[in-house]
Amino acid sequence: MQIGLAQINPTVGDFPGNTARIASAYQKLVALGADLVIAPELSIPGYPPQDLVFKSQFVPLNLEHLERLALTIGPVPLLVGYVDFNEKLTGKPFRNSAALLHHGKIAQRFHKTLLPTYDVFDESRYFEPAESHHLFSHLFTHHGTRIGVTICEDIWTEDYLSRNLYEHDPVETLAAAGAQLIINLSASPFQLGKPAIRQKMIAALARQHSLPFVYCNAVGGNDQLVFDGNSLVIDAQGRTLARLAAFAEDTAVVSLDGPPVARQHDSESVELHGALTLGIRDYFQKTGFRSAILGLSGGIDSAVVAVLAADALGPDNITGVAMPSQYSSPGSLDDAYALARHLGVTCITLPIQPAFETIKTQLAPTFVGRPEDVTEENIQSRLRGLTLMALSNKFGHLVLSTGNKSELAVGYCTLYGDMCGGLAVISDVPKTKVYDLARWINRDREIIPSSSITKPPSAELRPDQTDQDSLPPYDILDGVLSLYVESKLGLRDIVARGFDEKTVRWILRKIDLNEYKRAQAAPGIKVTSTAFGMGRRIPIVQQFSE
Repeated sequence: MQIGLAQINPTVGDFPGNTARIASAYQKLVALGADLVIAPELSIPGYPPQDLVFKSQFVPLNLEHLERLALTIGPVPLLVGYVDFNEKLTGKPFRNSAALLHHGKIAQRFHKTLLPTYDVFDESRYFEPAESHHLFSHLFTHHGTRIGVTICEDIWTEDYLSRNLYEHDPVETLAAAGAQLIINLSASPFQLGKPAIRQKMIAALARQHSLPFVYCNAVGGNDQLVFDGNSLVIDAQGRTLARLAAFAEDTAVVSLDGPPVARQHDSESVELHGALTLGIRDYFQKTGFRSAILGLSGGIDSAVVAVLAADALGPDNITGVAMPSQYSSPGSLDDAYALARHLGVTCITLPIQPAFETIKTQLAPTFVGRPEDVTEENIQSRLRGLTLMALSNKFGHLVLSTGNKSELAVGYCTLYGDMCGGLAVISDVPKTKVYDLARWINRDREIIPSSSITKPPSAELRPDQTDQDSLPPYDILDGVLSLYVESKLGLRDIVARGFDEKTVRWILRKIDLNEYKRAQAAPGIKVTSTAFGMGRRIPIVQQFSE
């Protein structure tokens, strides 16, 4: 059988646009000889729709577009994801569903069985699962092949989850019912290393059940989530027959009798670049913004964000702003200007020192007798935030904030200052990975000035300041951060890994104390297993301490 994969980029709530993308991919794949076409999970409404499903017309409109799409489908069936009503009198009001469209009609409906409620997922808030005893109805026959239909989480096994979350195994049930092929419609969000994990998991399932698997994943950025594509066709021996593009729409017709393909997974820096540029591009395109503005300090964080923005949106749509104070070094300004030249982006200079002196004069009578401290440092940061927001308002640019995960974790950032922005591009990228990404960006030629990478990082808010005046070395900070936030380990377990107890206590306390700052941060792009923001729910007011 020839399977057509429609790896599309849907936008939440754009029923006409999503349906048009599906129809276009379907027609292309049929012309290429597909016997069956598959689109991703919830591709008609877009994923995740969240509380939009509670709006009175959202689900009816998605059903209306499903029916319109069905009218265009001929003898080659299409499997497509949508939101259905739960017709039972009990349970949640909706279903996460797939429809088999054939000969102008909705031939069959299938409902998701396993509903994730961890990390960024909250599907049990909206959807009623398929009953396990009804899984035998999740089969259909086409071209003499008995096909089992699953949706995303339905194929995730306990070996690849934090614990055994579910009582039922849909794949095992379908295999026992005589399935000869398992299809999975998915909208699986990206995190570093996840494409390789998915491929390994599906290959293991294929070998376990001696069944081929066809996995069609969504692609694109929706708010804080990025979907990476990497759709797969794997044969009954666990060999990969096809893997579609990463971080791009793609279509392919794949024969289940075809030869295996060998394709290495991308490096961490390649994945980071792909995820972040796609996240930026879709955030702008799907919200209607056309241009970005950001501060250029000459440091590594703003340099990496500028490169990502230029790659995502084009250099003509990027404005960098150098905002020197009396503490800004000439070398940092030179690095900012050099980066702008290398990228071909506009760079303007707006010194903050005159405004800083005015504000200090204004506050002097109130601050009499008190030495300068972090207050004056934060005033400088807030003047830069004010400048960027004024330019944003006047010219319609979206401000990109440039803080990394390490800084955000311990509160080494200023509310209403460097945290100003509409999108926090690298807020889920630890500082050590920012350096790795910068070196990868410079793999062929110098784009980021080498001194931005090699000089000690500094906020340059007081004379001779460096980050390590206030923070532990970033390799130590990031190691503890990963164990505490991503691996959920406590003080004793982290110290047992070889970290200094006093340092660990300081880092953990800073992370806990700065929850209130992160609650006010711009949305970021999730690339690790646990990002600050969507998926991590820690109270601001609480007394628990490690």
